[in-house]
Amino acid sequence: MEINLIWIILAAFLGGMATALIGWSQQGGSFNGKKFGASLARSLIGGVVIAIAIDYSGATVPLIYLIAFCSGAGIEVGGNRIMGASTARR
Repeated sequence: MEINLIWIILAAFLGGMATALIGWSQQGGSFNGKKFGASLARSLIGGVVIAIAIDYSGATVPLIYLIAFCSGAGIEVGGNRIMGASTARR
């Protein structure tokens, strides 16, 4: 099974976007485009890093796209927590 890196990047990106949308819906506040844009950037960068790592590992596991999705979600949540902690200390 050949792994397509674009699909891995997309899966990780969608994982990050899913968690960003869930976080926004739980807040109940108005939409903040700046925060959402930061989430987009983190998810995309995370997706590229995950795709490169998977490509170099030579993995051919059918569940690789699910792993990428969950990794993208984790990157978004972790990045959001780090950004929140760094702005709270200012």
